[in-house]
Amino acid sequence: MNKNYYAILMAGGIGSRFWPVSTTEFPKQFHDMLGTGETLIQKTFNRLSRIIPEENICILTHERYKDLVLEQLPRANPGQLLLEPAMRNTAPCILYASMKIRKENPDAVVLVAPSDHWIEQEEEFAANVKDCFKACAGEDILMTLGITPTFPNTGYGYIEYNRGDDKVKKVVEFTEKPTYETAKKFLEHGNYLWNAGIFIWSVKSILRAFEIFQPEMYRLFKKGELQYNTLGERTFIRKNYAAAENISIDYAILEQSDNIHVLPATFDWNDLGTWGSLYEKLPKDDSGNAVVNARTLTENASNNMIRTTGKKLVVIDGLDDYIVVEKKKVLLIYPKQKEQDIKEVLQKVKQKFGEDLI
Repeated sequence: MNKNYYAILMAGGIGSRFWPVSTTEFPKQFHDMLGTGETLIQKTFNRLSRIIPEENICILTHERYKDLVLEQLPRANPGQLLLEPAMRNTAPCILYASMKIRKENPDAVVLVAPSDHWIEQEEEFAANVKDCFKACAGEDILMTLGITPTFPNTGYGYIEYNRGDDKVKKVVEFTEKPTYETAKKFLEHGNYLWNAGIFIWSVKSILRAFEIFQPEMYRLFKKGELQYNTLGERTFIRKNYAAAENISIDYAILEQSDNIHVLPATFDWNDLGTWGSLYEKLPKDDSGNAVVNARTLTENASNNMIRTTGKKLVVIDGLDDYIVVEKKKVLLIYPKQKEQDIKEVLQKVKQKFGEDLI
């Protein structure tokens, strides 16, 4: 296995659209959302370890999830955890991890991967990543994996690329979540991909990009260069991390750089961002209901997403295209069409009932 291969496993999100199962104390990446016997972070770690030495997988998460990560990933050691003392989006944590990796191995090529995505055809995934590693080791480029769109989804960002026979395509432009009409036009053009949020680059190239496009943030983290990978690292991070701008890697780097390339992925992918996206990936009964954990008795009920804790019996009559999810003190019965609004519902619950339920 190539010792220059590294991964940054992003595991700090809250997954609020999966409430009430995903909460601040126990986010979705630590749940077995698909009912497979493995949590999402376990599946991702195992997938990455097929191509990347386990000791080279850095796990980025919030301080509060340290024990959860170590419990669920017993093969990882505490030194592989990069603990954020504050939520600052993806750019600062990627910069922090990249600084650490460069100090350990300046020839590293790095995969940045979310911990909560669903990927089938893991051999195809491995082949795609290796193609990207090879391209990034030889050139000063920043890469992303793009997913061929299957319908005009308005919940994903899109990547326009230059047509041509090359396997690796030059990116023309990123477009954040478009309108339905715009997404339809993208599909008609044929040279647009969904942005999967999976990135590949050499550690030299990404740090050069930060130095150019985010000089203030780069200077902030460079101050800790002597402390990285030593006992002084935690003290430096706790003191300085919160001073970093709250900004995504997309806005901070990718949308400003002119050396971005994309590889159209050859594996099936789902970001598992909502109950509806989970529903799409689960087996269904004869009425189109997707069921996790629960025992069900249904009449005139179809196309529902049903999940309970334990083997709770759920009886439903006359319900179509709904999310029915139970967890301890909360029962959510909500139209699947309005799943993007669950974030707003969460805020209303917080205002009316306090933070204990979210």
